[in-house]
Amino acid sequence: TLETKRLELKPLLPGQLRLWIEDSLLLEKQLRCSYQAEPLGALFEIVKGQLKMAEKNPDDYYGIPFGSLFAKLIGLSLALSFLRMFQYETGGEIGYGLGKEFEHNGYMTEAVQVLCEWAMEQKSVTHIIAETDLDGFASQCILQRCGFAEYKREKTIWLLLAGENAHATHLIQTKQTYAAKYVIGKETGT
Repeated sequence: TLETKRLELKPLLPGQLRLWIEDSLLLEKQLRCSYQAEPLGALFEIVKGQLKMAEKNPDDYYGIPFGSLFAKLIGLSLALSFLRMFQYETGGEIGYGLGKEFEHNGYMTEAVQVLCEWAMEQKSVTHIIAETDLDGFASQCILQRCGFAEYKREKTIWLLLAGENAHATHLIQTKQTYAAKYVIGKETGT
């Protein structure tokens, strides 16, 4: 669990990921919170992909605890956002969603900052990437405040947080290799 002044970021274990998919009310009861973040919608497939990865490697799941996390307001029983981070080779990819009523309070910047700081302290992580929609200005601002810089613009915008030992050419090649192997959080079987 990671904490800031206002937030507690709780990683979801494989069993909790399964509950999120199959019985979110039971998960809320287990975590003693009410999920108030962005509706799962298309993210449902990503969570299912994370569950598969977590179940394949239950012992290594927390070698670097990337997966889904709930950001919970300290002292209140609201899960106001979710964050996810995947690890591949020497880097990670972060994504997040926030309930509309919690926007413009700095919660997501706070959550992304503490998660990225923690991740970059891990020996196996040299960089973290994030993808935003072209019109995702709020997300782009959050990432830039957390030290990310744009490195690729096509149908979406890719941003990068690079550590001291990261080299941009290697990072882009790593992402292309990763993208070829995984599609929306689902392993392609290659």
